[in-house]
Amino acid sequence: MTAILQSYAEDRWVAATEELADIASAIDGRVVARLSSRGLNFAAMVRHAREVGGPALRRLTFHQRADLLKALALYLSERKEPLYALAADTGATKRDNLIDIDGGLGTLFAYASRGRRELPSERFILEDGVERLSKGGSFVGVHVLTPLTGVAVHINAFNFPCWGLLEKLAPAILAGVPVISKPASATAYVAEALVRLITDSGILPAGALQFVAGGTGDLLDHLTGQDLVAFTGSIETSEKLRNHPAISRNAVRFVAERDSLNAAMLGPDAMPGTPEFDLFIKEVVREMTAKAGQKCTAIRRILVPRALERDVIAALGQKLSGLVLGDPRQESTRMGPLVSLAQRDDVRARIADLSTEAEIVVGDPANDGAPGGAFLAPVLLRCVDPATARKVHVVEAFGPVATVIAYDGLDQAVELVRRGEGSLVASVFTHDDTIADALVFGLAPFHGRILIVDRDCAGESTGHGSPLPGLVHGGPGRAGGGEELGGIRGVHHYLQRTALQGSPARLSALTRTWLQGAPAPVPATHPFRRNYEELAVGETVETPARTITIADIEHFADFTGDAFYAHMDEEAAKANPFFPGRVAHGYLILSFAAGLFVDPAPGPLLANYGLDNLRFLKPVSPGDSIRVRLTVKRKTAARMPEYGEVRWDVEVFNQADETVARYDLLTMSARPAAA
Repeated sequence: MTAILQSYAEDRWVAATEELADIASAIDGRVVARLSSRGLNFAAMVRHAREVGGPALRRLTFHQRADLLKALALYLSERKEPLYALAADTGATKRDNLIDIDGGLGTLFAYASRGRRELPSERFILEDGVERLSKGGSFVGVHVLTPLTGVAVHINAFNFPCWGLLEKLAPAILAGVPVISKPASATAYVAEALVRLITDSGILPAGALQFVAGGTGDLLDHLTGQDLVAFTGSIETSEKLRNHPAISRNAVRFVAERDSLNAAMLGPDAMPGTPEFDLFIKEVVREMTAKAGQKCTAIRRILVPRALERDVIAALGQKLSGLVLGDPRQESTRMGPLVSLAQRDDVRARIADLSTEAEIVVGDPANDGAPGGAFLAPVLLRCVDPATARKVHVVEAFGPVATVIAYDGLDQAVELVRRGEGSLVASVFTHDDTIADALVFGLAPFHGRILIVDRDCAGESTGHGSPLPGLVHGGPGRAGGGEELGGIRGVHHYLQRTALQGSPARLSALTRTWLQGAPAPVPATHPFRRNYEELAVGETVETPARTITIADIEHFADFTGDAFYAHMDEEAAKANPFFPGRVAHGYLILSFAAGLFVDPAPGPLLANYGLDNLRFLKPVSPGDSIRVRLTVKRKTAARMPEYGEVRWDVEVFNQADETVARYDLLTMSARPAAA
């Protein structure tokens, strides 16, 4: 019996019974599912996200939301096999599913980890830097990031029903913004199965995720300036969405990742027989055939030195002609079908368009490559006249199709790639520093990502077509002008940056971070004797002074081996524009500062694990004295319940009360067992 896909609206599954559309298997054309969003109350879904999902997520800290992502990733990892079975009917091979399903789970894990490491255990982010807004220092400014109070509408493409959903979901949930996810219809049955697993887990709060099987209806009409739309798909659909009256009128945030004529470039040094030539051929073949070329990051334009054009075509032809097409469930299959017969028809039409200025040198668009289904053997074209060609830079055949374009000189190579008017990714294959420099910085303004491949990194390279959670995924111009992923940058899309102005005391209280000029009470006991829970932000220790002598400096030089002339040679030091004569080592000042503020006995302070933002601001000469002010700047709960991170503001003064050094000290302090 054919499955009728359901939408997940207001925390319940809803099946449509009218206007159902068929979804056919890419393998053999049989109907595998039917769907429609008829009857959904999109206004109610948006309201549910805002009134139920948003508040539930915003009650949690970034760390708690990161824990949700990790729990969800673990849960899905144990139950992913049914997704593999379903995805076969989309044309995906086992290799393709590693990208889609496992890649999506990897993105969840990555954002869970980064959220714990890089974000505070708070509901807001305080950006670094305090702006002094008055002469006396009683009026300052800081910037905070807080979650939007609306909903994130995610509209995904057909090619990655799992990764596309999860790579958008992860940063939104981490930010504290609920999601309405709408997959492309052609592969919606895989996305629906994934959402069922998510909802069955019970891990996400009510209202945090809703799902639309079918069209978006009047969903966009209900969006406001607190909402966001993230879209992946064609330039035509992106333009319609971006120009939707509600989006333009209400300044709804819009992130697009769309058509991209990505390029791979072979450097003139990469002659046949070199590792870079072989790596280039391997990567182009992989990008033409992975997901049957249905990837927004796939290589569409193959730029090669004119002298190597024939060699490249011959090498690619040999690899592509021997490719095994067929049922993606078979281990021997290297490439499955396109997602649908309609998609194959579209690709054939685009090939015909490209053929007006390029000749087919490998493959036959009329050849199905395998009986039944939406199969299409790879097609390689050669641009006849690169100087005048236009379509190879604007027409994308979204399938196993690419065009070889010969260039004369690096300047022309860069100019030809730029004709694509913005792409998600380009790759450069060279082992020559000068060539790499010319190509990379010539292409950078037109690309969201550039991969430089040579023999040194190839063994561990993730490849041209693999977006990574820690790097930008997006591109300028034709590619959409948007930016997804990019580590914590991806989370910031769902946050509002706000400038706060006020007194240091008020802003310190609001941000739970001590700012210079705020009250700094002195506790009755040394802060190192107080556990994590007992410490209060702003508590301060003022140490006695210590005089630094010539003997101290010479002993430190002898003991460490640091006999730099500024510490050991009076005349040479005086000749230096930065020093009045011999001065103390910077690290001597740090060591003596620690000796002044450290409480030596065992206690709740467990470890010093680093310094941030260290600056030496004024030289310390023999005979000068130093003292330290140590202040609890910020507290952050650690992953383990036994301890927490404490960030201390350390300021070192001389006898004239001038600051000679300043830095953040990072320690771990024990938490009581009951905490």
